[in-house]
Amino acid sequence: MNVDPTDLIWMNGEFVAWEDAKVHVLTHGLHYGTGVFEGVRCYDTELGPAVFRNAEHVERLLKSAELYYMPVPYSAEELRSATLELVARNGMSSCYIRPIIYRGYGQMGLNPLEAPVDVTIACWEWGAYLGEEGKRRGIRARVSSWERISPRSLIPHAKASGQYLNSVLAKVESLKAGYEEAILLDEHGHVCEGTGENIYVVRDGEIATPGQHNSILDGITRRSLIQLAGDLGYEIVERNVARAELYLAEEVFMSGTAAELVPVREIDDHPIGTGEPGEVTRVLQAAYDDAIHGRSERYREWLDVVSPSALQTPTGEVRTASRAPTVTG
Repeated sequence: MNVDPTDLIWMNGEFVAWEDAKVHVLTHGLHYGTGVFEGVRCYDTELGPAVFRNAEHVERLLKSAELYYMPVPYSAEELRSATLELVARNGMSSCYIRPIIYRGYGQMGLNPLEAPVDVTIACWEWGAYLGEEGKRRGIRARVSSWERISPRSLIPHAKASGQYLNSVLAKVESLKAGYEEAILLDEHGHVCEGTGENIYVVRDGEIATPGQHNSILDGITRRSLIQLAGDLGYEIVERNVARAELYLAEEVFMSGTAAELVPVREIDDHPIGTGEPGEVTRVLQAAYDDAIHGRSERYREWLDVVSPSALQTPTGEVRTASRAPTVTG
């Protein structure tokens, strides 16, 4: 999906014009994938524009940075406030938000510890990641020939830039084969997740989803759905899910910040259930939609409202020319 420019991007404590938000070609993260990031959404709610689970996303971002030995020069509250102010300054009512922490310019080689740590937050309008029709009718997926990265080689719990080459390979493979998404298995052959989504199987009255031992990313949308399901009287069980269970399931759905909640109607050319989104999927999809748009008072604590006061206490100044990178090390 194309990215439509907004006015400003937050870079290292300053608001920079979109066209001036640049990095050097010798940025360490560009060469070695030494970066961590988040996908966050702001929704137009009954309370006004609100970032969904902003604090949880910032917390996971900082934990990912720590796992990759990147000291971040900003606190969680500074990053949270910068996100709200960025959305406000860009005049967005709803948008996708991409914070990224990465090793910058000034050091080359596999030892990243002397390279500077840079922090950027951008936002732009972005529709349904797997399409509005996919959310409504369900998507077609295939089990990828590529295995999900193992915790013995990288850190699946970190949302790290370089690790997503694993998902890129699976995604391209699925698209070239005529499917909308790929499903990866873990190193033991159990179902893991999609290229950018967690996955759930409804079978025999149970909602099963792979656990953290299956090399999944601990999704924030996943956490939200587990709570929503419990409040609705469903139980989501975290366990090993066999590949064949995908084909035998009554319903399969996926979730992620970008994708939101998407039904899966077909896997490896096997129709799932009736071939249409099932009742459990639809109930959870509606409950999630109500939560993210502020229609459920019970879950309004998940919404970080972008208020006019965000512009009254600026966390950075606007600049229109990019500053020359500082060489260190």
